[in-house]
Amino acid sequence: MKELMSQVPFFSNLSDEDLETITKHAIRRSFPKNAAIINEGDHTDSLYVVEKGRAKAFLTDRNGREIVLGIIPQGSYFGEIALLDSEPRSANVMTLEPSSFLIISRSDFQQCLRDNIDIAMNMLSALTDRIRDLTGSIKSLALSNVYRRIVNTLLKMAIEKDGVLIVEEKLTQQDIANMVGSSREMVNKIFHDLVEGGYISSKSKQITIHKKLPSGW
Repeated sequence: MKELMSQVPFFSNLSDEDLETITKHAIRRSFPKNAAIINEGDHTDSLYVVEKGRAKAFLTDRNGREIVLGIIPQGSYFGEIALLDSEPRSANVMTLEPSSFLIISRSDFQQCLRDNIDIAMNMLSALTDRIRDLTGSIKSLALSNVYRRIVNTLLKMAIEKDGVLIVEEKLTQQDIANMVGSSREMVNKIFHDLVEGGYISSKSKQITIHKKLPSGW
């Protein structure tokens, strides 16, 4: 648990003693696949660290259309805004597979915050990074065509392994469509063209990028 907590930007660079203190406040909870962890509008106030599994953050409109804000992998976190204010939750979070989380309440976190100024500085830095990512996503949705949005999404999620870029998250074409604000049919067409061109391949929903993606259509 302590090693996992050290991966959260808020708690990076803390001493083992401070990490131990934070870990003592954490509660572990497990959930099945497709379990609702947070609902938009909830009045809850905890930070969640993904110990095992994956989740997605998303919004829905009045017609039930889903917009995926991001996939939350193992080792990542969500719910941090509620640590600072008492406003309702701004998005939904649901598990994509059986998952477990380490949960820290707002009151416990604020006690840790009072005891260690480094946590506050780390949190400001992490929140700034979140804002930059969101600004980039909004810009992409507003100014880019669907092809460019798909390429940007794949490159953002890809990690390098043995000199090859791999998107390890097991995403369906509908997941990607929800992330880029398009239809599954359009995503399917663009993926077909990228596969035919030898740019990407997909096996068991894992996407491999074989060469530099074309700049745009």
